[in-house]
Amino acid sequence: MDIAAAMLDVALGGAIKTRIMYSAFLSFPQLKEYLQLLTDSGLLQYSEKEREYHTTEKGKYFLKMYKDVGQTIYPQGSKRKKLAA
Repeated sequence: MDIAAAMLDVALGGAIKTRIMYSAFLSFPQLKEYLQLLTDSGLLQYSEKEREYHTTEKGKYFLKMYKDVGQTIYPQGSKRKKLAA
């Protein structure tokens, strides 16, 4: 879910494939797979006119919930504990 959230965050203002790929640290095959998954689920949409991907309202809601869960697990000011391997 971290990768999906990173991609949706980058595409909030619109982003081309290359920007999404580098921002989310993905290879091109991974990018294609995630773009397909996110567009099929209605979280991301492609604008032919602008030739960019944009986060949909559903995607923005997902991103908000993702961040809320992160705040619940790691409240501001708390120190993250490292998990033993």
